[in-house]
Amino acid sequence: MLLELARAEIHGGKKYPRIRGTVNFRQTNKGVLITSKIYNLPYEIGKCNKKIFGFHIHEGTECSGNSQDEFANAKSHYNPNNCVHPAHAGDMPSLFENKGYAYMTFLTDRFKLKDVIGKAIIIHSMPDDFTSQPSGNSGEKIACGIINKVF
Repeated sequence: MLLELARAEIHGGKKYPRIRGTVNFRQTNKGVLITSKIYNLPYEIGKCNKKIFGFHIHEGTECSGNSQDEFANAKSHYNPNNCVHPAHAGDMPSLFENKGYAYMTFLTDRFKLKDVIGKAIIIHSMPDDFTSQPSGNSGEKIACGIINKVF
């Protein structure tokens, strides 16, 4: 059985240019398995200073923007069914940093992999509160990548 695979290479913006990582996508019969490995996230030393970052698939197809929002062309959260936040198809669990590194694997059936190829994936400066409309009050976009099919 041939599995569909995709990957986004994550790059930080001007404020956090050292952020790098990969987000891998694998279509399974139960949904899409997503594994993220992100390096050089901003952090502070201390047990109570752990940072949490919003993490979303956006509807745009570019990691570009303007002077106010360098990833503005990533547009809004991917939400093909017009659901209320946090039920957007592109809403994902937040990233928890560990000395600047974050690793996470989860399974979602909110979309099929073919539906998000070419879309932007964004890391935000603050955690998604999973309440505020329309997008969880997760702060500025600090890193971006485009989801590309792996051949």
